Amino acid sequence: MPKQLDKLLQQLITLHPKYIDLSLNRLLELLQKIDNPHLKLPPIIHIAGTNGKGSTLSYLRHIMMENKFLVHAYISPHLKSFNERIILANKEVVTSKLLKNLQYIKKINNDNPITFFEITTAVAFYLFSKQKADFLILETGLGGRLDATNVVQNSLINIITPIDIDHQEYLGKNIIKITNEKLGIVKKNSNIIIGKQKKIITSYIKEKIKKKKNTKLFYGKQFKIMKTNSKKFTLRYKKIHYSINNPNLLGNHQIENASLAVAAILRLNELGYNFSNKIINQGIFKTKWAGRLEKGQLNNIPVYLDGAHNPDGATQLLKFFQKQNKKCWLIFGMLNNKDLLSYLKIIKPITLGVIAIKIKGEKNSFTPQQISMNCSKLNIACFEKKSIKDANNFLTTKVMPKNILICGSLYLVGKIRYLYL
Repeated sequence: MPKQLDKLLQQLITLHPKYIDLSLNRLLELLQKIDNPHLKLPPIIHIAGTNGKGSTLSYLRHIMMENKFLVHAYISPHLKSFNERIILANKEVVTSKLLKNLQYIKKINNDNPITFFEITTAVAFYLFSKQKADFLILETGLGGRLDATNVVQNSLINIITPIDIDHQEYLGKNIIKITNEKLGIVKKNSNIIIGKQKKIITSYIKEKIKKKKNTKLFYGKQFKIMKTNSKKFTLRYKKIHYSINNPNLLGNHQIENASLAVAAILRLNELGYNFSNKIINQGIFKTKWAGRLEKGQLNNIPVYLDGAHNPDGATQLLKFFQKQNKKCWLIFGMLNNKDLLSYLKIIKPITLGVIAIKIKGEKNSFTPQQISMNCSKLNIACFEKKSIKDANNFLTTKVMPKNILICGSLYLVGKIRYLYL
């Protein structure tokens, strides 16, 4: 069955249009043929942003499940299996159901040009519309305004996580253009929650949405982390202070992601839902999210796996390891539409050396030679290896480092994390 599913997913990739016209028309036409499932969904929490979308979604989901709610969720990309992308009423979609519905929607689409993300989003919405749930949490795939998830017409809450430079070829060359795209998910009458941003972005968003009648909650104004210690953080929401368990996910940025989720939950309380402090704390404590400073080992050497792939993600890794006073050898691979040099420049202070590899099965990834060339511009020691097996072997026999960090791409982490856990 999984092989059959993989084969079908590969077939769907071949339907990709020769010219990408960034619009939602292809998807809307397909959705119309299957009776508009995107208009028959439970209350929606829609998340856009550059970093922290998946973690914020996971905190929200776990708090809601702790409160006995049934939650649908749409997540991308996946780490290991495509099923991870579609959560139906608290459970990952089973392969037989996924396969049957992919086949059905593919047949309805009748080989018309459509992107992989569009057709799989149609399948997700079709499945969500057929099964009862209390909430649907949607994570955008790319941008916001023209993202396939943005065919929905209403949302209860719109969350904007930290915005940074990424996917410039689709979203625009500067941070303001990118911010505009992310804000495209905002719906009339929704509650807008803006996570911690660079000052220029916060100012721009305030100006851009000031005439909208939506309820707006900004990090730093309506909610803010007041203090943190090794066990808890204090969140001020409006005038009330809440004591919240630190997440089990590593890094200060995870406390910021958790605060965004808690702000959304406290807003739901104001709208008539009932989430107790105890439920919020248990939900945060139980949240797991693979491939985000996830800890494993290689021959007793601590290994950290993180899918960070843009400058802001690199900055979070830098802060984490500097706070721990640790330096690492990197196993590094990255897709070639990312800003490789900026990433390496940021992470250099905690880097002892780099093992450069190509991400298996990803033709659009940087070659080890390209990574090595960028390392040499920054005077970072770099060794090119043909495979992850060679990289591991080199580290365990020649280097014997105190810490290993695997980063640069979620695709890289997803393909190799089983070797360390």
